[in-house]
Parts: sequence; C-alpha cells; structure tokens
Amino acid sequence: MAKKVAVIGAGTSGLVAIKTCLDEGLEPTCFERTNDIGGLWRFNGDPEDGRASIYKSVIINTSKEMMCYSDFPIPEDYPNFMHNSKIFSYFRMYAEHFQLLKYIHFKTSVHSIKKCPDFATTGQWEVVTEKEGNQEAAIYDAVLVCTGHHTNAHLPLDSFPGIEIFKGQYFHSRDYKNPESFSGKNVIVIGIGNSGGDIAVELSRTASQVFLSTRKGSWILNRVSDYGYPIDMLNLTRFLNTLKNALPISVLNWIGESTVNRRFDHANYGLKPNHRIFSQHPMVNDDLPNRIIAGAVVVKCNVKRFTETDAIFEDGSVEKNIDVVVFATGYTFGFPFCEDLKVQNNKVSLFKYTFLPELEKQTLAVIGLIQPLGAIMPISELQVRLATRIFNGEKLLPSVSAMKEDIMKKKEEMEKRYVASQRHTIQVDYMEYMDELAELLGVKPNLRNLFLTDPKLAWNVYFGPCTPYQYRLTGRGKWPKAREAILTQWDRALKPLQTRTVDKAGGNSMASLIILGFILLLVAIFVF
Repeated sequence: MAKKVAVIGAGTSGLVAIKTCLDEGLEPTCFERTNDIGGLWRFNGDPEDGRASIYKSVIINTSKEMMCYSDFPIPEDYPNFMHNSKIFSYFRMYAEHFQLLKYIHFKTSVHSIKKCPDFATTGQWEVVTEKEGNQEAAIYDAVLVCTGHHTNAHLPLDSFPGIEIFKGQYFHSRDYKNPESFSGKNVIVIGIGNSGGDIAVELSRTASQVFLSTRKGSWILNRVSDYGYPIDMLNLTRFLNTLKNALPISVLNWIGESTVNRRFDHANYGLKPNHRIFSQHPMVNDDLPNRIIAGAVVVKCNVKRFTETDAIFEDGSVEKNIDVVVFATGYTFGFPFCEDLKVQNNKVSLFKYTFLPELEKQTLAVIGLIQPLGAIMPISELQVRLATRIFNGEKLLPSVSAMKEDIMKKKEEMEKRYVASQRHTIQVDYMEYMDELAELLGVKPNLRNLFLTDPKLAWNVYFGPCTPYQYRLTGRGKWPKAREAILTQWDRALKPLQTRTVDKAGGNSMASLIILGFILLLVAIFVF
C-alpha cells in the first residue's frame, strides 16, 4: 500500500510536492487554506490572513528558463520576466497537465501536526485540519510543509517613535495593491528590498512625491543584462562559478560593484551601502535610477521619528506634510501548527534548510524555506525529490552529527558573509545549493562524462545557464526531453522578443559571448 503524505499548501512548492509524490508512488493529500492554487503568485485585491500577498503589477525577478519546473518548460511565447498573472497561468497549466487538482482540499487549513505515540517505530504524524469550523484528524506516513516565508508581515513600529500620533495612513507593503488611491500624496516608503523599490517606483508615477527611506542602502541589479539578455541566464553558469571560486571575495566584490556602478554610480544616487555587493541580497529593479534622476523618488536615510504630519530623519532633515507611510520591512516566518519546527528570529535548524536532524524517522520535510539569488521553484523541486525518496526508505541523508555539523557550518558562513538581517537567515547560492541537493540525489551532471560522450550538450551545460533541466539528464527521474530543452533554451528566451524581423548581420550573438567566456576561462586557468 502506498504511503500517505500530507502536503501543506498548494503554492509554488506544494504543487511540485504533489506531482513528485505521485512520481515516487506515494499518495498525496494537499491542504490549501484558500480556494485556489498559486500561493504568493495568485493576486487577490484583498489580503487574506495566513496567505502571502502581492500587488497587482508584480513582475518576477527570475527569467522563465531559470524558474520553470525541470520537466515542464514555460511556453516559448511567454515573456522572459513574467507578470504574476502569467506565472499563475503557468501553475494552472502544470496542475492540469499532471492532474494535480484532484489531490487538493481547498478552504482547508492545518490546525496541527503531531508525532503519533509510536513515531519512533512508524514515523507517522497526526494531522488535524479545519474546514468551515469543523476539525478532522487523520494519520499520515509523512508530511511536506510548503507554506513559504512571505506570510507574516514584519512591522517594527517600536523602531519608529511617534508613529502612534501620526495622522496620516500607514501600513505594511503586504497590504499595498495598486497606486490609484495615492494620487497627489506625499509618500514615504521605508525599506529597500525588492518590494520597497517596486512600490516606490510605481507610486512615483501618481503620487506628488515619493521618499525612499533606507538604513543601509543597497546595490541594485538589472533584469536586463549585457546585450539585452536576462541577467540570470548570463550570470548563473557553471563556467562563471568556476571563475568565482578561483577569485578572492574582495576581487569578486570589486568586479560586481564596478559593473553595477557603470550603469549608475550608487554613491551619487544616495544608494551606496557600507557593505560589499556580495554581503547582501541585492535589489532587482530596472526603473529606480530613472525615477531618482527625474526627482520623482528622493532617497533618504532612516526615519528617526514621526510627528503628527512630518517625518524627521536621522541626518536632521525633515519632510513635511506626509500623507502615507509604507513599511516595506519584510516578513517573519513560523510554523505554529508544528511544535517540532522551532523558529527564533527567523532562524530554524534544518539540514539543507529541509530536514530536522533529530527526528527518529525522517518523515517531515520543509520545502521552499530558502532565499536564493535566483528562482525558488527548481530548488523546491529538488528538495521534494530528495524528501520523497527518503520517505520511501532510501538512505540518502548523512548521520545526525554530520547534519548538525553542516547546519552550524552554514550558519557561520552566513554570519561571516552577510550583514546582520532577518532576511539573511535562509540565504542560499542558487547553483551551489542546487548541486548540494543533486549530489545527495545522484542527479548532478557529470561534466567529464558529458564532454566525452556528448560535447555539444556538455558545452551548453558548462558555459550556458544552469537551467533546471540539467538535473533531469541522469539518474532517478531522468526526463527524456532534458537534452533538447537545454539545447533550445536560448530559442525560447529569444522567441517572445522576435516580434519584428530585423537583419542581424554584425550583431552580437550568444555564440560570440560563449567563445569569449572560453577565452576568459583559459586566462583564469593560466593566472590562477
């Protein structure tokens, strides 16, 4: 009899969890507290309690080839950086193609998950769910927690004296939906993450004046990189990773900062932070410098305190007659339904951010609790591919002591590399982390073998973007179309741009960029 698995949440991670359970011969039952799939990426004009929330204009920061599920490419005519409605449409296609909807119980929240009395022997969990006020308990052989980390708004009002007497409107960015009601108003956006930057830019087109307040500043990346290619497809490659690992971090920081400063000098724009570029999760925003140079957004330091109508900043400056304050101050996460998952200051001790080392039976996995500089979707997929095989009894995890040692090592590396912040507790490097999971699974591409047996594919795997298809080339879960998907990934990236026929003679091609990359590699090998 197939093992029964409870999947909590039907968003980005929950959908691939259901599908992977089916691939591994498990019997999934998914509980979704709302009335539809999509999680964060299903826009709703009214924020719902316990659910991630986005504003109407949100466009994703990762390109379609880098963010798709590894055996289901996003349609070639979809734009590289998709509006949230397109992302939701893709999830709908995925769910319908693999017939996932019949496994989801909508409008059903999970009240608690607890170990059964004989857990040490069976590894089973009692899951108590609630629907329309009625609770129901059932026993499951394993649990996949797919609730994400953009649900609980972090609103640090204690850090802003006077906000209690401020007569204007203030709220967390989670509650922001569109700019229409802010016409002619003076707005302060506090926080310089992706949401803060996006909201400041959008409001600057309707508000009278927007002030963007930041304690530390930020480095700003573009979605559109050299020659107009998606930034992640050019930069997240195994070749560049080889170079990165060969260079001192100080050199990498100098290269990164010089690159972004060529677009606009961050010091001149009041955005330059004290920390280096690789010590922080950067903001991705194509429009902010344009709005700053036009005066529509004014960058300010941290707010020291508020009066009834004004904001006084730490440098002594004052902005009068403020109408609205938007707190783009991030999120906290927790698992109130599971006492075994203990979170303190946005920190939880999980091996590979997925498994609790101390469990007598590895039948619980947290999926998607990561903050990568890259897409979450393919990472969640690898996490759940690993978890489901473990649920089926495969010994793919190291010893308890080795898992705890790995957790401590990652915490120390994070504290050493990143500035102290609640957003840097679940940070991962996209490719390195994917490879860590793939090694445990036995699906990491073997480049030496590939260069011997399939040089064309090997060339694209090494010099091209590290797209999710790479983890379907070999091993368990191999996808027959993975090779073709890799060789045609640039075709799908360029397809939505080719809406007018032009003469490409004399233009820069991807082939020339790859050849240049090969030359740089030879230079790096010679030097280092």
